[in-house]
Amino acid sequence: MTSRKRTKRRRPKDDRGRKKKVCQFCREKTDFIDYKDVAVLRKYMSDRGKIRARRTTGACAKHQRELATAIKNAREMALLPYVRIKQ
Repeated sequence: MTSRKRTKRRRPKDDRGRKKKVCQFCREKTDFIDYKDVAVLRKYMSDRGKIRARRTTGACAKHQRELATAIKNAREMALLPYVRIKQ
């Protein structure tokens, strides 16, 4: 019998074996998140108008807090809706 060498298995990227998401703002080295940039903020909101969770968006903790503040400011200025009502 010939014996085969066993190679080490690579560990998965996270617990469930999925590739870990990288924060878009860290990658682009964004200084701050502007509440007037509605196109960017809409990516981080659900179709109902809720702010998406960190695990869904891949944003780091610091930028998730800034995102939430920017979305809330944009809502106050009437740039973004609080909720979207289904018709």
